[in-house]
Amino acid sequence: MTENGPLAFVVDDERAMLDIATFALETQGFRTEAFVSAEVVWQRLSQVRPDLVLLDVMLPGVSGITLCRRIKAQWDIPVILVTAKGEAADRIAGLEADADDYVAKPYHPRELALRAQRLVRRNDALLSAPTAAGVITLDPTNHGAVIDAKSIALTINEFKLLSALVARPGVVLDFGQLLLLGWGESDRLGSREMIKAAIYRLRHKLDSTVPGSSAVIEAVRGAGYLLRTE
Repeated sequence: MTENGPLAFVVDDERAMLDIATFALETQGFRTEAFVSAEVVWQRLSQVRPDLVLLDVMLPGVSGITLCRRIKAQWDIPVILVTAKGEAADRIAGLEADADDYVAKPYHPRELALRAQRLVRRNDALLSAPTAAGVITLDPTNHGAVIDAKSIALTINEFKLLSALVARPGVVLDFGQLLLLGWGESDRLGSREMIKAAIYRLRHKLDSTVPGSSAVIEAVRGAGYLLRTE
């Protein structure tokens, strides 16, 4: 562990898994704080903002899914969900909660650490990416957007998607390109459904704020999506 490395909160009610995860992250330069319940983590988040949260789904009391939703509703903190289950329903629930990544136990410690590093680097890159195109201005600090001087609150997945479109205005982006630009990945299970859901919610929020503004996101049949600048 280094004194100036990124800070990771590791949350798991199994002591053995806490030890494995914290060791794996610390060998890659992370600082870590370990927790056994969602309630304690939530209290700590009021004092300190970590660079990453590694969060077990099956926790006593408040579940990891619920805590993930709470975190993403307030902060742009990358979250990796961990579960002993490999069922599709659990992965979908994680994506719907705006988790950034998903790993199933047992996982390889080295792979976990590399995924964590990638998420922290990607989050840093989002803050330095282009922030305006056409009528859309991004607000990276609050992971939101502004259109016609009106603020729009976005989930982190919606913000990542809009950021990808803003980075390439007027260019048709397919699902793979959106995933790569927004999430830094070339492939992810359930990514197409995640992107479609985020597009739907994003358009709805745009229209709810400025009627008719969802037209700036154009679906190109059989190809993908683009951000209109005219």
